Amino acid sequence: MGKTKKTLFYAAVILGTLLILVTLLSLIYNIHFWFLKILDFPRVQVLVGLFGCLTLFVFINRSWKYPSILFLTGLVSAIIIQCTFVLPYTQLAGKVVKSVEQSDQNADARFKLLLANVWMKNRQAEEFLDIVKRSDPDIIVAMETNNWWQEQLTPLQQQYPYTSFYPLENTYGMLLYSKFPLKNTRIEFLQHKTVPSIHTTVELPNGKRFILHAMHPVPPKPSKYPDNVGGDEVALVKVGKMVAKSDMPTIVAGDFNDVAWSRTSRMFGRESKLGDIRIGRGLYNSFDAKSLILRWPLDHVFASNNFRVVDLKRLSKYGSDHFPILAELVLIDAGAQ
Repeated sequence: MGKTKKTLFYAAVILGTLLILVTLLSLIYNIHFWFLKILDFPRVQVLVGLFGCLTLFVFINRSWKYPSILFLTGLVSAIIIQCTFVLPYTQLAGKVVKSVEQSDQNADARFKLLLANVWMKNRQAEEFLDIVKRSDPDIIVAMETNNWWQEQLTPLQQQYPYTSFYPLENTYGMLLYSKFPLKNTRIEFLQHKTVPSIHTTVELPNGKRFILHAMHPVPPKPSKYPDNVGGDEVALVKVGKMVAKSDMPTIVAGDFNDVAWSRTSRMFGRESKLGDIRIGRGLYNSFDAKSLILRWPLDHVFASNNFRVVDLKRLSKYGSDHFPILAELVLIDAGAQ
């Protein structure tokens, strides 16, 4: 084996062993070590690395004895584990929230929902307003908004007369804009006293209503502001129980600060019986817009089976560390489910 091949061989073995270990550690839940919880995030990147190590090892290895077979088995097992998490968020899987059919095309029941974590430090408000103008959403959930952002987004109130605001300087402020009437709007603090969520009933032009829960829970990592290190991630679970008690069509949306395949997200889906509109459609990585490699799906839309998906898009960058997510949905008749 030449020097170059030997270097690649040992690189594949060392990196592959680390990735196998990362994969196994990522399966550990209910722990207080935030750095282990974070291993849930880079599953796609780990999967790509595992495939690379497998390819290198198979082509370079010349001795298929027990250690080689054991290492190969570890690589394949880790790939299978990662695939079970990632594949549902590709077009290879079936859709949990169905796509719209011709019979469901009711213009008065269709709406666009824009999710945007603006990044509080970002000062490119004009670019964001331009995105809103071009995408023409009916409902906007803007997160990480402070008083400066509320002032910059004042022009939106001409087109979006129904609003609910709770700006903050701790990166957890939230602004809700709607073209449609909002009923029974309330702001709650489900886990932290300085982290709001907005809960409201939206009335569509055809008179039908649905409940919208706008969320931005705290991530499981150290933070200058409210952190969730060593604590249970209960905000989403609380909303899930809230949704389970209601018969109303419901959408839960926002920056969950957690990947789509995390245990918390999956528990929320089971508890609430809502479907992740990403499943069967794609990853739509929304964070980090400033990195070409470290990107994950953190901004989510979960919907009850009263909804059909018309379109789902990741929009262009505007200075934030999150891409905006635009979901177009239609609320169907209960009998059409």
